[in-house]
Amino acid sequence: MPAAGGHRSDLPEVTFCAAPIAACACGLQHGRMSTTRRHIFDPLNLAALLTLGAVAFSMRYYDPARQATAWLLLGLFSLGFLSLSLFPPRLRRVEHVVIAVMPIVALALIALDPKPGTAPVLLVIWIAVAFSDWSPRVATIALVVVDTIYYLILKYVAGFGAPLMSVLIFAGFQAFAALCMHYARSAERARDALARVNADLLATRALLADSARDAERLRVARELHDVAGHKLTAMRLNLRALGEDPAFADHPQVRIAEQLSGELLGDIRNVVQALRNSGQLDLATALRALAAPMPRPRLRLTIDDDVRVTDPAIAEAVLRLVQEALTNAAKHANADTLDVTLQRDGALLHVAIEDDGRVRDGWREGNGIAGMRERLAALRGQLRLARSPRGAMRIDAELPV
Repeated sequence: MPAAGGHRSDLPEVTFCAAPIAACACGLQHGRMSTTRRHIFDPLNLAALLTLGAVAFSMRYYDPARQATAWLLLGLFSLGFLSLSLFPPRLRRVEHVVIAVMPIVALALIALDPKPGTAPVLLVIWIAVAFSDWSPRVATIALVVVDTIYYLILKYVAGFGAPLMSVLIFAGFQAFAALCMHYARSAERARDALARVNADLLATRALLADSARDAERLRVARELHDVAGHKLTAMRLNLRALGEDPAFADHPQVRIAEQLSGELLGDIRNVVQALRNSGQLDLATALRALAAPMPRPRLRLTIDDDVRVTDPAIAEAVLRLVQEALTNAAKHANADTLDVTLQRDGALLHVAIEDDGRVRDGWREGNGIAGMRERLAALRGQLRLARSPRGAMRIDAELPV
């Protein structure tokens, strides 16, 4: 991706991402990763769907007078299970309600025909879902409550002779499913954390690489000015003195050499000035590298053409500001998109950040926002927070450049 300064930043792809960090010219990062939501064709989902099919097949052995109710209950359970793959992240509360209702439907189906059958396997599917969304502690408490109700159904509704044995058998399957889901989600979270750290390192490396290039460019400019410029000036003075000597006054080659040396000296000065003016850190690539592994919000980046950042400390402050905004938008606002705009106003760099989520009422600044303020204050900058008319978080920062 071309930097505003004209050079290109060749960075490798961010781990776990399908596209290079700067692949999108419009400034919009890629969409959600599969780790943040279930997908219908996830292997674990396919196993659950196969189990639901087996339960549906066993419905043929139900009492004909109760088959319609049984099909209705199984349909509700299946619909709730499938809907979990369709809820957007901002409907997490609805998703939790669906997960809480699923065992009630399963227990109702078990009570409808309480003799040992395939219906209790629905509780195995449910506990796997619960452990994927709820904390292990909450899911475990829910499992104990549900299995207790299952035991009471077997003992007092079905009059089953060994209810505890049946409950323990299915509890073993439930524990196995819960542990499988818990460790699968833990692995995914670790993978995503590694992706974020990798992106942070790539973003920092992009700034360091630009800073090193600018330092080398400045060194070359100084060498050209101090060494080549000095010697060319001395040569031009000598040629001018030689041209004023009567013995060489009639030689046009001396005048031509003196003229060419002056033009060469001017060209070197122009090159030195261009090298000094072209020094700029590639913030666009660094910011996209930072946002690349995050499933949401997606980064929509706008940088005005006159924005030039040459100070690594300023670039690092902008990078951490956007990083904190991305984290807050994902954790607290359930935002899908984060708009970041960088504008130049004289000696000030304006950074405007706004997401499309909703901040809960009664929010207060935490350690992340305090860290933002401290970082900007150290650079003589300012930070302002506000809620947009639609309830989203808006961050405005100013930094002297």
